[in-house]
Amino acid sequence: MRFAPREPSKEGAVKLGALLFFALIEGAMRDLFSLDRHLTDAERSLARTTRAFVDHTFRPLVNDAWERGYFPRELPKAIGALGLIGCNLQGYGCADLGDVAYGVACRELERGDSGLRSFVSVQSSLVLWPIHTYGSDEQKNRWIPGLQSGELVGCFGLTEPDAGSNPSAMTTAAERIDGGWILRGEKRWLTNGTIADVGLIWAKAEGTVRGFLVPLADANIERRTLGPKLSLRASESAAITFHDVRLNDDALLPGVKGMKGPLSCLTQARYGIGWGVLGAAEECLDIATEYTTKRCQFDGKPLASHQLVQAKLAEMWTSLTASQMFALELGRHKSAGTLEPAQVSMVKRHNVHAALQTARTARELLGGNGILLEYRVMRHAANLETVHTYEGTHDVHTLVLGQEATGIAAYS
Repeated sequence: MRFAPREPSKEGAVKLGALLFFALIEGAMRDLFSLDRHLTDAERSLARTTRAFVDHTFRPLVNDAWERGYFPRELPKAIGALGLIGCNLQGYGCADLGDVAYGVACRELERGDSGLRSFVSVQSSLVLWPIHTYGSDEQKNRWIPGLQSGELVGCFGLTEPDAGSNPSAMTTAAERIDGGWILRGEKRWLTNGTIADVGLIWAKAEGTVRGFLVPLADANIERRTLGPKLSLRASESAAITFHDVRLNDDALLPGVKGMKGPLSCLTQARYGIGWGVLGAAEECLDIATEYTTKRCQFDGKPLASHQLVQAKLAEMWTSLTASQMFALELGRHKSAGTLEPAQVSMVKRHNVHAALQTARTARELLGGNGILLEYRVMRHAANLETVHTYEGTHDVHTLVLGQEATGIAAYS
């Protein structure tokens, strides 16, 4: 028997969404600890809306986008219309649904693809959030409504060719001139950078790191696509070079100085990642469970009747449940204002690694079919290799936790 995933009907998607929070397929043993009881009606509603968007709008596009290596240009406005961008922020058109709701949305988006969740993470956590938190009233009024609606696209520039895990070694610099600044340097791995209207670019200025809101339609700005990539292909990554770009004083983000600025943004983004990868792991377990219960081998027995297969499914299920608990507790801390960077590092490190292992195991369980794009698990596995690396590599977060445990920094 050959299993092929079926695209759900509209009625089926609504029904599936109603089962929420961590339920997967009808009759499957997923939400063993009834974690969905902790969600509000608004959070469930947002998850239903996001899941329906992924099923009906994004899923028909993703295989072509992933295979050809582009982010569908029609998506930003569609995502903005749903209120998903900056949905945990207040004012300026943002939905103010809270931090757990944002996490639930990230989970549903990454069930579609890590690239889709990455777009929302960058737009919400790395561009909107710092403007909302550190920007002037003029900057907030100028940029937030357009970014929130998806009319404008933003990107975040911190990493450089020779400054990745050690961003304080950046060489991009802003020189003070009368009435403004001259920006020089190069940034790499800017998600959305090829399609962005504005970049939050971090540079050294007058002896410290500062953030600048840079309109990217400037003749002295050179943008190029990085690739071809073998992972996160439905997301576009850019290198951007600034050749003596003149900025007015109002480009400077006034509310923060030093590495606290970019690092606080990364904390926000890592929070969304800790939630988002649940969706990728969930879909992989979902597909592997259905595949192994329907595909028969060895005297007509389903693969799932064999002990080794059940052992793998049990491990995947347990790992996912632990990750769900981690994410939910992280959301509680964030909502209460007690979130610590070490907590975010622990959840990002654990949940991404667990999701990657789940995707790899699902690929194994599907055998040769597991490498086909139509079965989705290999796409998730390839994407998660990148998520394992970006926003702080797995090993860097290990060292963050090591320092938290011992008081000794071991980064060199």
